[in-house]
Amino acid sequence: TKALGLRNQTYFTLQGFSHLAALQVFLFVGILFMFLITMTGNFLIIIVATADPALHTPMYYFLKNLAFIEICFTADIVPKLLVDLLLERKVISFSACALQLSFFILLLSCECFVLAAMAYDRYVAVCHPLHYTVRMNRRVCLHMVLTCWIAGIPFSIGLPSWLFSFPFCGSKDIDHFFCDIAPLLDLACSDTYLFKLLLLLATVVIILIPFALIAASYIQITHTILQMPSAEGRRKAFSTCAAHLVAVTLFCCTAGLVHLKPKFSLWANSRKLMALSYTVMTPMLNPIIYSLRNKEVKLALRKTLGRR
Repeated sequence: TKALGLRNQTYFTLQGFSHLAALQVFLFVGILFMFLITMTGNFLIIIVATADPALHTPMYYFLKNLAFIEICFTADIVPKLLVDLLLERKVISFSACALQLSFFILLLSCECFVLAAMAYDRYVAVCHPLHYTVRMNRRVCLHMVLTCWIAGIPFSIGLPSWLFSFPFCGSKDIDHFFCDIAPLLDLACSDTYLFKLLLLLATVVIILIPFALIAASYIQITHTILQMPSAEGRRKAFSTCAAHLVAVTLFCCTAGLVHLKPKFSLWANSRKLMALSYTVMTPMLNPIIYSLRNKEVKLALRKTLGRR
């Protein structure tokens, strides 16, 4: 009894997709398949963009960083999810849960900021092409990426530290497939009003501000493209932004819907599926979006694989 009581104090139970018991094997196979595609695709982007001098441009520098973030983001969540799909008891220790949440916040914020940096890169390329090489030199790109990583550190440390200082009473069952803030907050049995205010501020900084910057960039880009005299010029300018715009839509819309938590009656039943979309599907789709629609990447991929 004493050992059981100790376990209840130091472990959470992840409910995951327990409500879909008959589909556990199907989910395991599908998520494993997406995980392998995600890792392969993003590693290929990093290798190709590093190996081919033709891709040593700011756009592909940011794309390499985005691919690295997607690899870390997926590795933080999916392996544990795959293991839990095969086990009857889906436990995670307090320390492992806090660590997973910390990396999740850091990588989520970094991805949002990098997507905003990529939007700025496209804005300068389309709206100020004569100043592009000056504004987006190697030093500027390095500083932008470092800022993207550093900006998320305070929230990735502060939010989990404060959240895990609350007492968790009653059930230790997390109604999710990974340690996210909202389901953990439901288990806290003390006043969380101030924490929720900080969480709102973090959501604004991490998701809404980058999304607003991306929207502002694309308003300017669209205005500039529509003023171009030739249809061919408009088509080329738009094609350089299309892949990034699709990636932003996939990630920001699903992540934003989950973390802004609109009070829909069916929200509790759909939160896990929405989270699955931006934690598993979007990292898999990004390499496909950027490579299959991009002749430069496909050519560089054939050259790199041919040499090897």
